[in-house]
Amino acid sequence: MTLKCIAVDDEPLALDIIEDYVSKVPFLELVKRTENAIEALQLVQAGGIDLVFLDIQMPDLTGIQFLKIANNKASYILTTAYSQYALESYDLNVSDYLLKPIAFDRFYKAVEKVHNQHKNNAEPVAVPAPVAVAAPVPVAVQPVQDFIFVKTEHKIQKIELDDILYIEGLKDYISIFTKTERIITLQNMKRMEETLPPAQFIRVHKSYIIALDKIESIERSRIAICGKIIPIGDTYRDEFFKRIENKNI
Repeated sequence: MTLKCIAVDDEPLALDIIEDYVSKVPFLELVKRTENAIEALQLVQAGGIDLVFLDIQMPDLTGIQFLKIANNKASYILTTAYSQYALESYDLNVSDYLLKPIAFDRFYKAVEKVHNQHKNNAEPVAVPAPVAVAAPVPVAVQPVQDFIFVKTEHKIQKIELDDILYIEGLKDYISIFTKTERIITLQNMKRMEETLPPAQFIRVHKSYIIALDKIESIERSRIAICGKIIPIGDTYRDEFFKRIENKNI
């Protein structure tokens, strides 16, 4: 069984990634990729679409609004950089919720689940009987990831997470300090904090996020990382030392 898919996202790079991933899965066929949510909604309502890869934050029509209007006319996998919509999306019966940047193994697991659901629905049942199905547990899980993409002045740059030492907020910009360079991108600290895996990174100040494994020493309310002294803000102090305490010997 081949699933006919469409990808809906207002970021061309995100569509490129979905298109590439779909091409690697033999039971998926990408019928359309579009940055226009209204166009995608018309395709779904016309019928013949099995699976929609749907971004949440889009102009004109959000992913959540899209789901409510489409009324379960296809299966949906949400693709987003925001974890706070997980609970509401599960209430709307989405098949899976993928946090950007999306790793291929996590993508495959999600589409395989949808494929199995469609196969099971297509198989004839000898004796129909009502089956009690447990509601999915709304847990937003950060996928395992090794890198992020950030937009700089002239390009989109890939950054390996293991290379990041710390991140400094500068009004509407942030500076990402790696082992070899400083990368400046138009972004805010809250969005970056939500994107980075919490097992590896922690916010210690309104202007700083650090990589836990790059800490060299801690003295009073100051953290040393590669010669840089980073202050610990009062708002973040308790959570930071709670995390550190778990690793003390």
